[in-house]
Amino acid sequence: MNTYNKVMQKFWLAVTVIVFVSVTYLCFKEGFEKWAFYYIFCLLTLGLFFIRRFMMKHMEKHQRYLEEQSKKENSRDANSK
Repeated sequence: MNTYNKVMQKFWLAVTVIVFVSVTYLCFKEGFEKWAFYYIFCLLTLGLFFIRRFMMKHMEKHQRYLEEQSKKENSRDANSK
């Protein structure tokens, strides 16, 4: 799952770059007024990149917490026997 998350995070960053370059090219080619609205898609994909990054860090922190809890329970069980 960790590999999938890293690939998807890089995917959203790549899509952000592609959208930004494409919209910028079209702005110069056909006029800024016509294509400026499409920068919103660049912001959207960049936001998805940061959301995925935040969620990955949150998930890793939660997994460490669960492992610590499991170790504590195992040590309590070993001490009670």
